[in-house]
Amino acid sequence: MADALRVWIDQDLCTGDGLCVQYAPEVFEFDVDGLAYVKDGSGDLLAAPQARADVPDNLRLDVISSAKECPGDCIHVVQATDDVEIAGPESAAS
Repeated sequence: MADALRVWIDQDLCTGDGLCVQYAPEVFEFDVDGLAYVKDGSGDLLAAPQARADVPDNLRLDVISSAKECPGDCIHVVQATDDVEIAGPESAAS
């Protein structure tokens, strides 16, 4: 089984483009400020800047793809156990 993942968005870099919401609407949502934020497991918006949410196993690839395709380069996908970034601007794959 793969390590559990968490995701967060740097709202200072968010362009409001919406690719993340298209890839994984269960995980990402726009707030009234026009920027994307993450949602918790029950679907509640975590409107605090850089709030972290668990990535459901069935959405891992969608969330990773959203980080790779994000025009603002603001989505960070990290391993929950050690906070190592696996997708996003600070990952080794970038």
